[in-house]
Amino acid sequence: MFEIKGHDLYVEQIKAVDLAAQYGTPLYVLSESSLRSNLSDIKANFMDKYEQVQAAYASKALLTSAVVRIVEQEGFHLDVVSGGELYTARHASFPMAKIIFHGNNKSDEELQMALDYGVGRIVVDNVGELHRLAAMAEKAGKTAKILFRITPGIKAGTHHYIATGQKDSKFGIALDESIIFPAIEFAIQSKAIDFLGFHFHIGSQLFTNDTHIAATKVAVSLIKAVKDRYQYEIRELNTGGGYGIKYVEGDTPKPAAYFTDAIMESLESLCKSEGLLRPTVFIEPGRSIVGEAGITLYKAGAIKTIPNIRTYVAVDGGMTDNIRPALYQAKYEAIVANRADAPSDETVTLCGKCCESGDILIEHIPMQHIEAGDIIAVFSTGAYTYAMASHYNKHPNPAVVLVSGDQSYEIVKRETYEDLVSKDVIPAHLKA
Repeated sequence: MFEIKGHDLYVEQIKAVDLAAQYGTPLYVLSESSLRSNLSDIKANFMDKYEQVQAAYASKALLTSAVVRIVEQEGFHLDVVSGGELYTARHASFPMAKIIFHGNNKSDEELQMALDYGVGRIVVDNVGELHRLAAMAEKAGKTAKILFRITPGIKAGTHHYIATGQKDSKFGIALDESIIFPAIEFAIQSKAIDFLGFHFHIGSQLFTNDTHIAATKVAVSLIKAVKDRYQYEIRELNTGGGYGIKYVEGDTPKPAAYFTDAIMESLESLCKSEGLLRPTVFIEPGRSIVGEAGITLYKAGAIKTIPNIRTYVAVDGGMTDNIRPALYQAKYEAIVANRADAPSDETVTLCGKCCESGDILIEHIPMQHIEAGDIIAVFSTGAYTYAMASHYNKHPNPAVVLVSGDQSYEIVKRETYEDLVSKDVIPAHLKA
């Protein structure tokens, strides 16, 4: 949905430079056609291909009310990880029965929200949460449908900041007999808990399916142990997401089916050999749905050449609208949107305007000739950019625009300086 026509980069049927002129920069731009295409691919190659399966969109990648509406229209569940995400889903009228509520440190207020709203599943991350939830549900006269998040002890081949399946993880319940089985027994016996099954997530930005297969084997072993010990059938297994996307040349993303087919084949074979009923399977992709559907537009400003070292091109955004390069050295590709067909014969470093030496978006990238005022497009920024934006240096957050064919819609308004101080309170003794 992003292509070069003549000199210009287009988002669907609209010039990127026209979007920048209309809405200002920095600007997050999301292609609705690309987003829906990615959702439809999962529907066709997973949800329609197998029985007893469901897919949820991992909203932490990018959550706005408009995105929630698209996700619902495409028939997906929604994975949320906080009270704020849950509230956003409810604000957008998403069916609460299709919410999966995650989080490693849910507050009592968040758990109460989940019970009051009637969310479909709460993924219990630790034993303390289990007991708090059971007591709250019993007091409210409700039954909480839960899965246990487990740490299967699988190390994924990704940056350690986004690896989550190893034994030493802040997420999930360790598969130690003295920890996991008492929790399972409590959940089975509790009248306030409906214990559905297990959830695992190995990590993000993965290009091979071997860790998903390995984690599935661990989960089946646990399912078998539960049946043998308690004569209890596990009804659901949530295998998370983490499917990688293309950020730069050399990345080798696979279609969702590469992961889901391997998971399903492994699971069905293992369940058959162990004499188990195959549970309903959930997946929770986020980045792979929205990542490549988005770009960020910036306006080039100061250009500084240091002979024999580098040329800095400063843009009007930076680590406040995309923290990933500073946080874990994420890589991106970019072009000059108004000179997109020109040769990339100049090497520059794109930097932001924050007061930090680490505010570097892309180092040593071959690009077209850049002049101040040019519009620069950074690709594959749909996931974990707007979602992780900050107000460092008191920079207002950019707008988010949805492009659909030849139409564009502002789905998140650009913040103003007034917005930045709207929550400030000056005590009486400090007023003039």
